[in-house]
Parts: sequence; C-alpha cells; structure tokens
Amino acid sequence: MRNGESMGRGGSAASAIVVPPTEAWNPAARKGTGRRLVHLARTKPLGTFALAVITIFVFTAIFASALVPYNPYGGTSGVSLLSPRFAHPFGTDAAGRDVLSRVIYGSRASLWTSLVAVGLGTLCGTAIGIVSGLAGGWFDTIVQRFVDAAMSIPLILLAVVIVSLVKPSLNNILFALSFAIVPGTSRIVRGSTLAIKQEPYVESARAVGCIPLRIVLRYILPNIFAPIVVLASVTMGAAIIAESSLNFLGLGSPTLIDWGGMLSSGRDQMETAPWLAVFPGLAIMITVLAFNLLGDAIRDVLDPRLRV
Repeated sequence: MRNGESMGRGGSAASAIVVPPTEAWNPAARKGTGRRLVHLARTKPLGTFALAVITIFVFTAIFASALVPYNPYGGTSGVSLLSPRFAHPFGTDAAGRDVLSRVIYGSRASLWTSLVAVGLGTLCGTAIGIVSGLAGGWFDTIVQRFVDAAMSIPLILLAVVIVSLVKPSLNNILFALSFAIVPGTSRIVRGSTLAIKQEPYVESARAVGCIPLRIVLRYILPNIFAPIVVLASVTMGAAIIAESSLNFLGLGSPTLIDWGGMLSSGRDQMETAPWLAVFPGLAIMITVLAFNLLGDAIRDVLDPRLRV
C-alpha cells in the first residue's frame, strides 16, 4: 500500500510540476485583467493618452472616405497653394487639393501597410525564433548566421534594397517591410525560448511525453507573449517611418496617397508653402510617438520586474 501510495503521490506531483507557474495560466490573474487596465490608465497616463491617439488615427483611417471634407484626388479650390484657413484648415497644394483631406486619406496607406507588415513580420519571426531555439544544434547555428547577416543591415536600408530590386508598389513595400522585421523579432523570440525551455515545467512536459507542438502552444507562447506584444508595438513606429521613407524616395505607388509621398511633393516648396510638408510630417511624428509611448506602457504593465 505504501508503494502504491507513493506511486500515486509521485504521479500527482509530476502532473503538478507540468503546470507552469505563470500568471498566464492562473485564473486569478485572468480575473485581474480589468484591474490591470484601470491600473494602466492611472499609473501610465502617457500610455493611455497614446492609446487614445492611436485609436483616433485608426478610426480616421477606417472611415476616411466619410470623414474627408473634400475629394483628396481632385482640385477643390480655384486657387492653388492656399494657406491654412477656415475652409481649408491645412491649406491646399499646387493642384488645389485640400491637404487635410489628403492627410486623412493618407492615414489608410501608412497605417494599413505598417500594421500588416508588422503582423506578418512578427508572425514569421516568432515562428523562426521558436523553432530555432527549441531545435538548437547545427540548425540553430545556421539560422542565426542568416539572422546576423540580415540584422547587420538597418531596417530602412534593407527595405530600400528589396524594393529597388522589384517594381515599386504598395505590395512590394509591404513585403520588404515584413522581411526586414523578421530577423530582429526572431532573435528576441529565440532568446526568450532558450530561457523558457530550461524551466522545470518544460522539462517535466517532455518527460511525460508532450509533443513539441503542445509544448510550444501550452508553455512557450504564453510566456513570451508579453515581449512579443511590446516588440510589435514599438516596431510599428519604425515601420511607419520606413514606409514613409520608401514613399518619400518614390519607391511606392505613384497613384496612392500616403504621408511619405506628401512629404516628398512638399519638400520643394518649404519656403513658399511649408504646410504641404509640415502637416503630413506632424501626422508621422505623432503616430510614431504614440506607438512608442504605448509600447513602453505595455512593457511596464506586462513585465513583472517593473511592477510596483
């Protein structure tokens, strides 16, 4: 009976060890999600303000067609290069088009391209990082040498090289940005995976016969979700700058309205009509700053080492 009892107790202990001691799988921690949001609003006012700004920009991008006061593609005034006034708060460009309408409509291309690029790049980078970290050995070595080579080139420069090799278009910019985001994401995810796979609950899961896919979904992903979210939010700012830079250099679609293209068309008239470049530049600056502030706030909330 003692042997049977010890075996039963041993089996219970083994199954208990498998459960990772993280808040992601603690029911009490799930109930505290609402309290964390309130805590974020109280202790991180800049992060909350940044989230409100991003929400406004996303709302503007989604409903741009209904929000624009004038046709962003056609002339709306008989006089070109009108300075900002009540009828045209952001003025008009050389073709008599309302700059405010173009800034609002340009948010679609800038935000959508950056959002999709960050999503695809983060997804691919996460997959590569997890597989590389779990596999180890020669496979990990080969993958990391490719990652090192890609990370030696700045994100914007790598995107410029990729787009320059193909026909300039929105889809090619999206592909270039996604490809450029993968190396940095995979390196961070790999480091987190290497640390987590050494934990006792992961070793216990392997000992009881859990397949690698279950280990990844049950133990690895929940524990690296926080750094992935922070990385993606900060990368959004860099992606917006890169996307605007590519369009500024004329590597995007010439018929598409975007903030980078508006900056490029207004740079030659900075002395006579500075509003052509100031307002799209402000839109880029405010959006990038908002994503960076939001990323810092999310990091402070999700990282247990920074909680007070």
